[in-house]
Amino acid sequence: QVQLAESGGGLVQAGGSLRLSCAASRSIFSANAMDWYRQAPGKQRELVATITSGGTTSYIDSVKGRFTISRDTNRNTVYLQMNSLKPEDTAVYYCRGKRPPWNVDVWGQGTLVTVSS
Repeated sequence: QVQLAESGGGLVQAGGSLRLSCAASRSIFSANAMDWYRQAPGKQRELVATITSGGTTSYIDSVKGRFTISRDTNRNTVYLQMNSLKPEDTAVYYCRGKRPPWNVDVWGQGTLVTVSS
């Protein structure tokens, strides 16, 4: 049973845009905040953006003003709109949620974003 499934990655030139999607099971989507993480080659995974169940958002400084996280309650899906992409945004992007009732972390399989200069 797939609980989180990302899509939307690809190759884009610097300055371009991509939109990532994370389809979640209803229980995970409804209960808690959901996050987008990324992991670049040779680097640790880092938290990029968070959206709470109430819709409050937060971002790391390096993506503020360029990335937007949002959620669609009808589709149980979280999005990451990425604009003005830079080569340093190149990474595998992961969606994370928490499965109730014990709030166990659940991760998607990841989607690769490559930004060429």
